[in-house]
Amino acid sequence: MNHREPSLRHPLLERLAEARRVTDELFDIVKPEHLYDRPIAERHRIVFYIGHLEAFDRNLFDGRLFDRPSPNPAYDQLFAFGIDPVDDGLPTDVPSDWPALTEVQEYKERLRADIDAKFDPIRLAAEPVSADESPAQLLEVAIEHRLMHAETLAYMLHQLPIDRKIAPSDARSERVSDRPLSHESVAIPAGDATLGLVRDSGLFGWDNEFGEVREHVPAFAIDRYMVTNGDYLRFVEAGGYGRRELWADADWEWKEAEGIAHPAFWVPSPDRPHGWALRTMFDEFDLPLDWPAYASYAEANAYARWAGKKLPTEAQWQRAASGAPHVAEGNFDFRRWDPSPVQAHPENRSAFGVEGQFGNGWEWTSTTFGPLEGFEAFPFYLGYSANFFDDKHFVIKGGSPRTAACMLRSSFRNWFQEHYQYVYAGFRCVEA
Repeated sequence: MNHREPSLRHPLLERLAEARRVTDELFDIVKPEHLYDRPIAERHRIVFYIGHLEAFDRNLFDGRLFDRPSPNPAYDQLFAFGIDPVDDGLPTDVPSDWPALTEVQEYKERLRADIDAKFDPIRLAAEPVSADESPAQLLEVAIEHRLMHAETLAYMLHQLPIDRKIAPSDARSERVSDRPLSHESVAIPAGDATLGLVRDSGLFGWDNEFGEVREHVPAFAIDRYMVTNGDYLRFVEAGGYGRRELWADADWEWKEAEGIAHPAFWVPSPDRPHGWALRTMFDEFDLPLDWPAYASYAEANAYARWAGKKLPTEAQWQRAASGAPHVAEGNFDFRRWDPSPVQAHPENRSAFGVEGQFGNGWEWTSTTFGPLEGFEAFPFYLGYSANFFDDKHFVIKGGSPRTAACMLRSSFRNWFQEHYQYVYAGFRCVEA
């Protein structure tokens, strides 16, 4: 593929070019004959996302920042919307239902050229980011939307068989750490947690981030580190997946119906130490016991019950993260394809001593995703958050190895359904 970008001098345009590079290189790891595969049954085929990222940008900008005839209105619609992993039935399309790869690539390149020709760096420099539908605001939306897909595409490609991918030269894993791992809790004193952003802060955020809320949080204790594969292995070996009392009704029904008996990235391997392997993006090796355990909300919640604890609320998680410095060290921003040991980044810690809350794996909270006080949907993207205020999605916080640095802000709120196993999400537990 040709990844050359025009010379762009405004920082937002440079960031857009960099985000394009990230997603282009992600598609490059798939062998071309497998771009019409569907690695996760609930999602579109991979080829959809090649067209979607450009169609989203064009549909967002057109009529707001510029008016320009589309080279292919039918494709604007075809590639407009992704799929949330819901329980309303799986997609049934076949590869022949989609356009040829050459046509999708031509559409993508034409839209990029049209968009780049329209931006005026001088106008960009004069517009505040927070102004609705300003060029800067819409560019921030386009950049972060693309970077979110760079992460969720990694979830998809992780499920693609290893022999259908081409590992890049930077596909290395940090399998061990020199630091000892202690299993301990950190006492968090009572105090306020601040959720969200002030609407006139001048900072970019998604609609669900605005409406700053201060919530008093009673004293509690939280795990210093994320729950590890070694911790979770004890739950598995104790028969946790077969103990009905540990699972909520809907979670047990899902587990039984789908035959879920372990996390999605674990591979039963009787001849290996501990009986398990871990499937990473480009490899499969002995289960690393000090890496974070990636699991669905349902699995994390069952583990917490088994441990005699709970998953933190969003406010508890935010309170525990208080005083965290601007994160410079950690496993995020596409630096690695895989997790690191949970104790590998001691600089990534809160004022209370909780380590690794930003990067290395999103963290489930027990808070259902909903609006903060005074929520207003983006007028140019009405369904971004509001479509998921349904009590079926749970807030996850922090970030993963494949989360862009710009989204490590403490106000950022991500969310997924409780039975979706493919997210790079782990958890830590709390007790009062």
